[in-house]
Amino acid sequence: MVTLTKAPPTAPATPPKRARRPLIRDWQLYSLAVLPLLFFAVFRYAPMVGNVIAFRRFRPGGSPFGDDWVGLRYVRMFLADPTFWQVFTNTLIIGTLTLIICFPLPIVLALLLNEVRIKHLKRFVQSVSYLPHFLSVVIVAGMVGQLLSVDGTVNTLAGTEIPFLQRPEWFRTIYVSSEVWQTVGWGTILYLAALTTLDEELYDAARIDGAGRLRQTWHVTLPGIRPTMMTLLILNIGAFMAVGFEKILLLYNPLTYPTADVIPTYLYRLGVVSGNFSYGAAIGLFEAVIGLILVFTANSVSRRTVGTSLW
Repeated sequence: MVTLTKAPPTAPATPPKRARRPLIRDWQLYSLAVLPLLFFAVFRYAPMVGNVIAFRRFRPGGSPFGDDWVGLRYVRMFLADPTFWQVFTNTLIIGTLTLIICFPLPIVLALLLNEVRIKHLKRFVQSVSYLPHFLSVVIVAGMVGQLLSVDGTVNTLAGTEIPFLQRPEWFRTIYVSSEVWQTVGWGTILYLAALTTLDEELYDAARIDGAGRLRQTWHVTLPGIRPTMMTLLILNIGAFMAVGFEKILLLYNPLTYPTADVIPTYLYRLGVVSGNFSYGAAIGLFEAVIGLILVFTANSVSRRTVGTSLW
């Protein structure tokens, strides 16, 4: 007779050790973000506290946050100043021209480069178009000044003596043209990277359906890079009011103020050079609020229309 022995009860399985928190597990990776966060905290967010002087009377040598509360006095002052509205109009015009011309051109150049099949030619064109981005704004402004001076290259070739940089009607053309030359090539990098992620099977299907290169671009390529396009468009709209402070400051002069003076340069002359810090802070705060509204509006419109947004 065989006796059956009862197996001893097994110990309950011990629960697995709790996984370490991601912050502790990947602390080396997170530590790389410390310096960028410190930079933004010190040079971007901390200075926002100083906006309080837009509502207080600031005197050099007094309290860094102003002495006397004046409310909206400086806001009413610049809203009633006709010079401010001329500067505001110039900012809108130059910002609009820059956005309309400089935003789509990198897309067009990226699409053209994507069609180039000769690798050496493609790399050469990319290198030549990227180079202006690495030039300092001071160097670019100096080159523009030399080319467009009365005895410069342009006037020598044309056989004229036109003082381009002293003519208000020429300033916007000169500024936007220099922006195109300096930024279009560099702007193609993100679009070229987005083009590499497109599925080749989509192009094969389009060719089977009889689509040529133009229709493939319209129905396959552009929809594929649309998220990148919308993201960069929203970021460009956010910098709409900033325009190009350094380049305009280096290129303009009192003769071109009617078409060249924008809010950043007006703030520099009024707030820093003349010492009207509270008045300048009020105008700067007004500019920042408009930029914030533009970003939120563009992001909301993009999310509702094409389903792409920053947040």
